[in-house]
Amino acid sequence: MQLLILPNGDARCVYSEAIELRQLGSIRVERGSHVEPNEEGQWTADLTPVDGPVLGPFDTRSEAVQAELAWLHEHWLNSPVG
Repeated sequence: MQLLILPNGDARCVYSEAIELRQLGSIRVERGSHVEPNEEGQWTADLTPVDGPVLGPFDTRSEAVQAELAWLHEHWLNSPVG
């Protein structure tokens, strides 16, 4: 799990149960994206909750989740702004 510590002391990560986040202090969990099927049975990863794009469509949900995680790690988790 990657954990980004911001200059103000806040931290953010892509949620995982790898560690118990409450041990770090109070937490706030927010949705960063939505992986959903479309009318054709394909999948998209909507990253607009973190000011990102809508990725896809993908043939499988696992492809959409993989793209979602890659985008979050590259563009959101590694950027201290936003």
